[in-house]
Amino acid sequence: MLALSRKKNEALIINNNVEITVLEIKGEQVKLGISAPREVPVYRKEVYVQIQEATREAASLEGIENLENLLG
Repeated sequence: MLALSRKKNEALIINNNVEITVLEIKGEQVKLGISAPREVPVYRKEVYVQIQEATREAASLEGIENLENLLG
């Protein structure tokens, strides 16, 4: 993991096309702005984890249904 220190209005660039800027700092909370192309998905981690869990669950249910269809 790369750990960086940034101040308000400072930014970092990822892969030449994603820019993350520190917009505001209030106590222990930091507000970030993210500029990325539309085709680059950007999620909060907790939302990303929920999407991954739902995808795994759907895939396992689909696998069970396919197995039931094969077994008739």
